[in-house]
Amino acid sequence: MSEAVTTDEVLPTRYAGVSVRAWKCIGLAALLAGAVALPFLVSSYRVFQFNLVLIYAIVLLGLNILTGYNGQISLGHGAFYAIGAYAAAILMEHFGWPYWATLPVAGVVCFVFGFLFGLPALRLRGHYLALATFALAVAMPQILKYKHIEQWTGGVQGIVIIKPDAPFGLKITPDQWLYLFTLAILVVMFAIGWNLLRGRVGRALVAIRDHPVAAEALGVHSALYKTLTFGVSALFTGVAGALGAIVVQFVAPDSFTPGLSINFLIGIVIGGVASISGAFYGALFIQFVPNFADEISKAAPWAIYGVFLLAFVYLMPTGVAGFVRLAWMRMRGLRTGRIPDPNRVQ
Repeated sequence: MSEAVTTDEVLPTRYAGVSVRAWKCIGLAALLAGAVALPFLVSSYRVFQFNLVLIYAIVLLGLNILTGYNGQISLGHGAFYAIGAYAAAILMEHFGWPYWATLPVAGVVCFVFGFLFGLPALRLRGHYLALATFALAVAMPQILKYKHIEQWTGGVQGIVIIKPDAPFGLKITPDQWLYLFTLAILVVMFAIGWNLLRGRVGRALVAIRDHPVAAEALGVHSALYKTLTFGVSALFTGVAGALGAIVVQFVAPDSFTPGLSINFLIGIVIGGVASISGAFYGALFIQFVPNFADEISKAAPWAIYGVFLLAFVYLMPTGVAGFVRLAWMRMRGLRTGRIPDPNRVQ
């Protein structure tokens, strides 16, 4: 068996006297500047679509923390998304809360639900855990229609939310403001996720995923980490659900079908499992590819969507993020004539 090597051993670390890390920071700053300018360059409908991309990216990051980094498969994150959305809608509709104040509450509520659900889920693994979480996704629309709570949830009619205007007298449209607001929340959530996964906690999650017995032997409290991971993942999803309710301006039980949870799982597979940047690629896929498939064929849009899905999985088995990473490594390797073997690079 060939010995694994790191990218630093085979690839240059500086370009034009500037470190690769600095170039990455420059690229990230340019990307963020482009994202800020985007709502002023496209139509209102496109702004709405890209707003949903940002929201889905937060969901996929949360799901990736649970599934990609900790190895717990969830088909029920649509339920946590619904809880976050309804928490925000109820606080705004019945208690008059400002939209921005509902986000932390939605996150905390979903953290509690996720943590409590994670306790019995400790006994389940693999496809059994997936089925248990899927049951939650199936039950959620019916729970939201329950007659004893419909005075709060609005029953089958749902809750209509008024779109907030831009504050401080800013001369921008409500859609543009909501996009910038969502972008700011996304930056905060991704900064939290990055620091969480790149430190000791992230290493513990991966150790539990790959070598659970060894992790326990080294003193990692697997049960605590797993339940907390469920809670943190649900927190991310709940914040995204609250943002989704504010942006869409409407919540109803039938908006949160089990298909939503499946779409989220598809998103992390397409974007790249255990990849922070993969959340963006997956969000773009689940937002735009179904619409594109519908434009190609009104008669069989799901068949076209299935073809796209198979093509992505076959051509990019490690997800779009893995494909981009390998292409970047090869491009860097061309400068030294030493192309890294993807099977030997960690």
